[in-house]
Amino acid sequence: MNWVAPIKDDTTLEKFKQKLREVDDKYYILFEIGVGTGLQLQEILKFRNKDIRDKDSIEASIGTKNIKRTFQIPQELKEIISQYTEGKDPEAYLILGHSGSPVPLSREQAYRVFKNVGKSMGLNAIGAQTMRKTFAWRYYKETNDIYYIQNLLNHASPSITYRYIGEKPNVEVVLKKMTPEENERSRYMLYKDNAGKNRIHALTEELIHIERELDNPTNNDAFYGRVDCLLAELEELMDNFKNTK
Repeated sequence: MNWVAPIKDDTTLEKFKQKLREVDDKYYILFEIGVGTGLQLQEILKFRNKDIRDKDSIEASIGTKNIKRTFQIPQELKEIISQYTEGKDPEAYLILGHSGSPVPLSREQAYRVFKNVGKSMGLNAIGAQTMRKTFAWRYYKETNDIYYIQNLLNHASPSITYRYIGEKPNVEVVLKKMTPEENERSRYMLYKDNAGKNRIHALTEELIHIERELDNPTNNDAFYGRVDCLLAELEELMDNFKNTK
């Protein structure tokens, strides 16, 4: 399965939108809504014009358990949607399929267009999740609030959200914001069957192995580069752990 990444560069993002518009306005609108709200592709394709026109927010179900979440619609996006839906049948689907067809665009077709436009720009990590990941990454960069994104996307933990947007976890923020319930669960899981001690032991053994390999003359420079990066990450994590009360 190919990794799908957010579009982080502003210029690249605007160029991608413009190329979608050159294919058809509906792909541009679809992408704008996804990047502007964090809604999933399949949810956007269900909307009729009346569902989203002149709305400040919209409720949608996410995940296999159909968890309800409210997604905000920024003013600038509201205006874009208003222009696109002006004069259109309120009962018609927002993003239609083939010209003249009353059925909504298929998820597969949207994916194909996103993928092809991405390839034309040399972007190989484009997929159905690109809109949502781009929204999440940009919101995090603007607010540093990983917990809002975690809740909105219904992720089980901040670490999952950090991986989702391709960012290194801010351990200090995570440690300070863990709830009493999360702390209690962590205590239980670490005590259960000595899981905490076993995990520490496994990490210690791996570090001892790496330490021994430092004297192995057959290792190439790339090995030492990886070790240097690993140690820098561990040192930062340990500093955050020690300095967080």
